[in-house]
Amino acid sequence: MPQPSTEFGEELRRRRLDAGLSLTALSSAVHYSKAQLSKVERGIKAPSRDLARLCDSALQAGGALIALVAAPPADSPAEPAAHGIDEEEWTMQLSPDGPSWFQPVGRRQVMSAGAASLMSWRTGGQGPVSAATGAGMLAASRSLFTHYRRLGQNVEPGFLLPGLIAQTHTLRELSAHADARTRQELLALGSRYAEYVGWLVQETGDEQAALWWTQRAVDLAAAGGDRALAGYALVRRALVTMYQDDAEQTVALAQRAQSDSLPPRIRGLAAQREAQGHALAGDRDACLRALDKARSLLARQEGDADAPVIGSMHLPDSVGMVTGWCLFDLGRPQESAVELDRQLARVSPDAVRTQVRYGVRRALAYAADGEIDHACELTEPLLDGVTAVRSATVTIDLRRLARVLSRYSDHTAVRRLAPRLGTLSRFPTS
Repeated sequence: MPQPSTEFGEELRRRRLDAGLSLTALSSAVHYSKAQLSKVERGIKAPSRDLARLCDSALQAGGALIALVAAPPADSPAEPAAHGIDEEEWTMQLSPDGPSWFQPVGRRQVMSAGAASLMSWRTGGQGPVSAATGAGMLAASRSLFTHYRRLGQNVEPGFLLPGLIAQTHTLRELSAHADARTRQELLALGSRYAEYVGWLVQETGDEQAALWWTQRAVDLAAAGGDRALAGYALVRRALVTMYQDDAEQTVALAQRAQSDSLPPRIRGLAAQREAQGHALAGDRDACLRALDKARSLLARQEGDADAPVIGSMHLPDSVGMVTGWCLFDLGRPQESAVELDRQLARVSPDAVRTQVRYGVRRALAYAADGEIDHACELTEPLLDGVTAVRSATVTIDLRRLARVLSRYSDHTAVRRLAPRLGTLSRFPTS
């Protein structure tokens, strides 16, 4: 929980007076009550980071007020250790009543527990995989991956993870029996599967497991001769720090992923993430520069057109959508809402997870701008989708939305929405 801050309150008051604004005028600009702002200025009430962002923008503080309400230090995502792709066995238990689990174990553990297995089978004795078989497996697995990603837009991760993990394992094992060219392609596709598993695991709220899977993706890609995915792993790690509200780490990781040796798409996605980090810090100019760089890089078309795309496949204009996301963190909720309106109109209604993720942020932007009835109107039809996809990252914004709306508890629309919004906000995020 944020703590009362005399330093923040004093700086807020100094900047407000320098700007010639009364408490009433600032209250109107940031849509917080005059009484609450007064308590914050006097160090009686703790400022939230959302309030700090709004005040920082209204007073053109350039991130100085945001810096005084630093996020609590979080463990930065550790640099995952690289492994050979054959150094561990993967064990998975599937339960008919819902709970299932996955666990990697070392080869020695497997050998010592061999007799205890209830059921086992081996593929190590088979001969080489023919080129035709390998090509058929690649085509089928690519098609299946596209279907999995579409399904991932409409159901919670737990339904998909067992199949995705099994398919990743299949590609990994099959590659050991294929010719050099087919092996490279099988491992490249396996790395895409593993990276997507990492994203879905993060959606369940398990950040460390998400980073483990991202590193497995890097290992598979490297074994197939592709070192570039290690750059994208930095972008994924920066997503974890972004949701931890750690602007500095987010920017640092994203900048590391913009080496000229990396493909333009990875560098473009990294520039987008850098922009989000700058937005968290309240640095508008740096944010806009990073967004311009991202648009330029992502406009380049390179690589295998048949290979699964890295990053989201459901955003017609990812830079435009991220711009709307950043504007909110820059304390500009009205501009954010307008941009997110424009971008969400272009997203397929079938992409439920994407509609929910950015739709909740759009509702949050309208709520922060004082458009409470419209925010509730936008939120209500999203809640079935929130239930369906069960996203830990969406829940972070859903909780922020619930906090903003709680300041307007006398509104009829808020009272109607509050019970279900409160229930859905309790989904675990870590």
